[in-house]
Amino acid sequence: MKPDDRRQLMMEMLMETGSAAIEELSVRFGVSKMTIHRDLDELEQAGLLRKIHGGASIQSSPQFESDFRYRERIAADEKRRLARHAARLIEPGQIIIIDDGSTAGALAGYIRDLRPLTVITNNLGVIIQLAPVAGINVISLGGLYSSKFNGFFGVNTQEALRSLRADLAFLSSSAVNGNAAFHQDQEVVQTKRQMMKSAEKSYLLVDHGKFGKSALHFLTRLDGFQAVLTGDELDAPYAAALREGGITLETIGGDAAGDIA
Repeated sequence: MKPDDRRQLMMEMLMETGSAAIEELSVRFGVSKMTIHRDLDELEQAGLLRKIHGGASIQSSPQFESDFRYRERIAADEKRRLARHAARLIEPGQIIIIDDGSTAGALAGYIRDLRPLTVITNNLGVIIQLAPVAGINVISLGGLYSSKFNGFFGVNTQEALRSLRADLAFLSSSAVNGNAAFHQDQEVVQTKRQMMKSAEKSYLLVDHGKFGKSALHFLTRLDGFQAVLTGDELDAPYAAALREGGITLETIGGDAAGDIA
């Protein structure tokens, strides 16, 4: 097997399992542990995984964000609930922004009938889903494409955002700690901040597993959002602390009705 093919299969395996041991990979692919180490070094250098003691992981850490394909599988039902609820905040005729996150990106499946609508996004998945829909104008933000985030970032993306204005922005974040949101990637942070500046109101969509975690870069205080939307699986202490801090928190249950405070 060619090294590139083996590394691709390793990534597909990690998409399913989240992590794997050196010994496990060596047996699975029939190569030496030294070869596995070299493969993992290459994949880590490309930003696709992180090496850990005795193996590799694609799971998020304070300095590493997972590949979008892995993130889409985590808390998938909860993310759909949040997206369905967020879609109810949108009125036909509005201009909205959707970021690269898997949670905010799930909105695309619930707004196809909210026409006419203009959608500004750097999320390639959203662009592909909505571009063919009559009555929805998609403004695709240019920039450098990131296969890891399946979106566009950089100077061109931010310049395009500065020239645009929207009614609502829907953002995701990889970590919420205290009354602030964080992310591992500096360019992602800069793009999300500009999206908030370009919108009259912003909403944060984040699954309950992101609370109590932190990441390398501060994104923004939570009071910068009109509301924070999460699943009703959120631990009560986190919810109470946010509400006591004056944050508008909506916990969305299976009926997607939401509990607002």
